[in-house]
Amino acid sequence: MRDKIKDWIFSFYENGNMSADQILHSETFQSHQLLWTLGMFVAMIILSILIWILSRQVMLQFLHMLADRSKTEWDDILVKNKFFYALAQLVPLYFMDYLASIVFQFYPEKLDYALRLIDVVLVFVILISVMRFLNSTRDILQQKESLADKPINSYVQVAKIVLSIMMVMVMLSVITDQSAMKILTAFGAMTAIILLVFKDTILGFVSSIQLSANDMVRIGDWVTMEKFGADGDVIEVNLATVKVQNFDKTITTIPTYSMISDSFKNWRGMQDSEGRRIKRAILIHIDSVKFASPAMIERLSKEKFLTDFINKRQAEIKQYNDEKGYGPDSLQARKQTNLGLFRAYMEFYLHNNPNINQDMSLMVRQLEPKELGVPMEIYCFSKIKDWEPYEGVVADIFDHIFASIHTFELSIFESPSGRDMRGLVKELNA
Repeated sequence: MRDKIKDWIFSFYENGNMSADQILHSETFQSHQLLWTLGMFVAMIILSILIWILSRQVMLQFLHMLADRSKTEWDDILVKNKFFYALAQLVPLYFMDYLASIVFQFYPEKLDYALRLIDVVLVFVILISVMRFLNSTRDILQQKESLADKPINSYVQVAKIVLSIMMVMVMLSVITDQSAMKILTAFGAMTAIILLVFKDTILGFVSSIQLSANDMVRIGDWVTMEKFGADGDVIEVNLATVKVQNFDKTITTIPTYSMISDSFKNWRGMQDSEGRRIKRAILIHIDSVKFASPAMIERLSKEKFLTDFINKRQAEIKQYNDEKGYGPDSLQARKQTNLGLFRAYMEFYLHNNPNINQDMSLMVRQLEPKELGVPMEIYCFSKIKDWEPYEGVVADIFDHIFASIHTFELSIFESPSGRDMRGLVKELNA
């Protein structure tokens, strides 16, 4: 094609038996070289625009039609992310790369610059195309249930950074006409500046890899990080940030490297387990703790949960006291207490609660006495792990405690209120 165009140009200057070389060096042709070059340059631009419009219309319409007719979703996602639109830009660029040698054949120096410029734009368009393909790959993978909790976006961003660095090296190599290794060596001398300018990006890059490799955070995890006021579900894991949607629907953005350098709580282990822990204590007045009277024992032995327990324990106590020779009024004699009976009652109550996991730890324990009373702690695991129904299970347990504790002649500590103070003043004035 080049030779045909060259012969066509020379046909305007044929004069007798002049050779092509003679025409090329003739004064008449030399005066018209610039005009021919400008004319062909304008023609190349116009043809490139027409080819771009044609390739875009034909390619996009044809591919969109195929995407609409196909049953798969990946082609629709490629269309949505304008991947084929980017590919359509390559056709006129390849045409210009081929035609430039014809347009600037009389100006070799200008040809070199033109080819470099076209190649740089070509590499840039290829980079954009690959970026859009990676975006489409991310969207396709995020739709898979098995990968829904994986930080796919973080992986894609890492791939984009590596690819961008490689393409920038190629573009600089084309512009400077130097090998990529020499440019990479020059960048090595600028390492200190790069580390200073891109510190957060590099930290985020390394942290993102660590989070992914160690499976520390997944999309959908419930995390708590008091330093940043985060308490909610992870909705996005990026190269530089982790987004958490708090339970009040606000969004907290946490730097990715902070998830590595600082501590945070991930509730995934609880969500994947067989139960959610209940660990809450009530404070009982020490003055209300006493030995259970025969009347109390007789009354409580009628309760379904305590009948067998009280009968068995009374038999053990009687045997022990008889062996030691302790009378019923002896201080050293073994006796049941109202607090001990209440602990036993609550254990039976929890064992018979259908919302409590019986295969996990379950206890009602007495903690160290404090100035506010004797803490009695409920420690067990709820089968229900979702927040709202879980709180209902906990509330039901402690509602029962508050309502039934007076049956054991125990009282719960609470600070004096204004009502208490008014009642005291009335008693003093009476």
